[in-house]
This record gives sequence, C-alpha cells and structure tokens, in this order.
Amino acid sequence: MSPLIKKELTSSQKSLKIALSVYFFLLIFEGAIRRWILPEFSGPLLLVRDPLAIYILFLSWKSRLLRLNGYLMIAIIISVIALYSALLVSHGNLYIALYGLRVTLLHFPLLFVIESLFNKEDIIRIARWMILLCIPMLLLTIIQFYSPQSAWINKAIGDSIEGGGFVGAKGYFRPPGTFSFTNGLVLFFTMCAAFIYWGISYQVRLPKWIIYLSLSCLLLSIPFSISRTLLFSISITTFFFFTTSFQSGLSFFRITILVCFALLLFMFFGNSEFLGTGIDVFKERFEAANDSEGGIQGVLFGRFLGGLGTALNSTTDIPFWGYGIGAGTNVGSQLMSGKINFTISEGEWGRILGELGPFLGLLFISTRIILALKILRGSIMNYKSGQFLSWLMMPNIIFYLVIGQWAQPTSLGFSVFFGGVILAAIKVFNDEKNLSY
Repeated sequence: MSPLIKKELTSSQKSLKIALSVYFFLLIFEGAIRRWILPEFSGPLLLVRDPLAIYILFLSWKSRLLRLNGYLMIAIIISVIALYSALLVSHGNLYIALYGLRVTLLHFPLLFVIESLFNKEDIIRIARWMILLCIPMLLLTIIQFYSPQSAWINKAIGDSIEGGGFVGAKGYFRPPGTFSFTNGLVLFFTMCAAFIYWGISYQVRLPKWIIYLSLSCLLLSIPFSISRTLLFSISITTFFFFTTSFQSGLSFFRITILVCFALLLFMFFGNSEFLGTGIDVFKERFEAANDSEGGIQGVLFGRFLGGLGTALNSTTDIPFWGYGIGAGTNVGSQLMSGKINFTISEGEWGRILGELGPFLGLLFISTRIILALKILRGSIMNYKSGQFLSWLMMPNIIFYLVIGQWAQPTSLGFSVFFGGVILAAIKVFNDEKNLSY
C-alpha cells in the first residue's frame, strides 16, 4: 500500500513506534545517563537497548511486520552455527557468545523492522529531531572542549577519575558530547549533515532560520570535535548535496550562496579567540596525524584498504570456526583476559573473520556488502526521481554497513537505526514516485 494512503495503526504498531523512539533517544543519550545520571550502573546500562530490541522484535513478529528475508535467514544460520562452535570448539564461554550474538540476532533485524514500519511522517520526525539536537550538542561540545578533563561535564564512564575525552592536540581532548566515547559524537554530527542538507531543499516543517542555525553548528562542530573522520564525513555529504543541484529546483546559485555563507562564518569567527583556538587545535591534530600516517592518501589506502587486505590475508592463519563469537569485543576480552583490548583485530573485517572463521565470516561480510549495494541502487533511483534524503545518507551509511565497528554498541546502534531509516526512505519515496524497486 502506498504511504500516501493513510491507514489506522494497530496497537502493536503504535507500541513499536514508541519503542523505536525510545531506542533513538537512548542511542543519543545513553552515554549521558551512564556518565552523569546513573554512573553506578554504567556497566549494565551498556546493554540498555538490548531488552528494548527484544521487545521490538517480539512486537514486530506479533504484528507480522518482521518477515523472514534472505538477510535475516543468513544472520540466523550464522548465529546458530557460531553459538555451537563457540561453545564446543572455541572459547567455550556462554556469556561471551551471547554478547556476540546481540549483533546478528537482536540489532541487525531492526533494520528491516524500521524499513517496514516507518512512513514519511516518521522520517520527517527523525529529521526534525536531528536538526534540532545539533544545536545543543554543539554547545555541549564547546563546553567540553574548553573544560579540563577533571570537570564534571567531562566525567568519564563509571565515576572514573579520568575524563571522558580522548587525546587531541595542544593539550585539548576530543569531546564525547552526550556519548560514552568520541566516536558517538562523530556519528551523530555525520548523520545530522544529511538531515540538515535535506531540510534545506525539502519541507521538514521547521523554520528556515533554525535549519541554517543548525547548519552553522554543524560546520563549527568540525574544529571543536578535533576529528578528521568528521571532516571527511561531512565533506562527502556536502559533495553529494552539491550534486542534487543537477536534479532539483535547488539551483547551483543557491548552493553557491551556502558555500559563501560557510566561508563568511569561518572568516567572521576565525579571527576570534573563541573559534581560533578550535581551528588551531584541529590543524595541529590534522597535521600530526597526517605526518604519522602519510597524509590523506595514507589514511585511505593504509588504514582503510590496507586494513581490509590484512584481514583477508589473515584468513589462512585463523581456525576454520574462528576464536568464537564475541571474543573480539571489549566485553569478551575483559571476560577472557581481565583487560579491555583488541584480542583479535581493531578492524571490523578482522574481528568478524577472527570470531566466526573464514567461511562464516566471509558469509556475514558478503551479506553486509549486498545490503549496502541494495541501498546504493535504491538511493540512485531516489536521486533520479528528485528525492534526496537517501542519496545524502547513502555514502556514510554504506561505510557503516560494510566496515562499521559493530562490536561497539554506539556504532552498532547508529548503523542499525539509520540503516533502517535509509531503507524506509528508499521505500517511501520510491512508492511516492511510483518507481519499481
């Protein structure tokens, strides 16, 4: 049925939408709860979205929204085999295995629940929240940037005496925002970029001045985050936004105005001590990291492609059934060795191959790649029809789906939730334009 034809929601569907809203807000504020509100329960709260995921899957099954597809069948088969192999052949620890199974059995299926459930109103609602939250998130980021690590605002997980920031440059630390770690802040602002640019060209029922204020906050987040990854991610989204001028009424002239607006913003604040400090710290971090990693080319071909190549080349050294699902996670390493470290691999492909073994590992990696290709195809079709949200989200979502570090709960949450949103957007706007998909 077309999403343009309204139909009354069942009680299960209403409950599902509420549960997914809670999932969304827990994803954004889980770190704040663990650091500032309930630090004594920071350990159990790491898994706070897991019971919610079980509840969502139960309601989805009950309302027949979650239908078995090829992706879910493969995930279930991998999970069952991986559980038995971990217990009988590999590490033999039930708790580690169950923690590892969260990825394939609890959170991965949520992608398809969101795809089936969300309509255009839901997508617009998420867009509005991301645009609005971008503003206070920047303010928090700036306060954390200028505050010492001993300050309450930089409090780490579990009442730790160490701050929650991560080393940056010139004595400044990368802020975590409302998240447990800095990667959450990068993921948040990266997704904000797609929704803000979409709000410029699409009616999301927010005043334009709020959207442009949010755009200013997005641009200012780059130096204060001290994150090269965020710079690359926002730059990619910006480039894809430029390409929309060839398909929409948003003329190249208006996009040029936005570029001039960004340049004037940095020129105006750049000479001030307020923004100048952030820019200087970011430049120092950028140059130091480039020197150690061989510049942007070294980052792309060394860290990214090199990491994938290393993972694939190591398959001959890995046992056929791997070292056991969950063994490559921080929780798994702590239970096995008493220390939090990368017991298998820091890279996602290396972790998957190490945990599941060459056969199951390559099967799961291939599943994620095929899903990414489906999103690529659907986004291109939306782009051709003049619908750009999936096009703007696509490059970073594909990155999350293919090599995103799903062993880390925040990265997993962003990949799953916004992966589901992009699938829903492809479906909704595809139906709206009567395209075949």
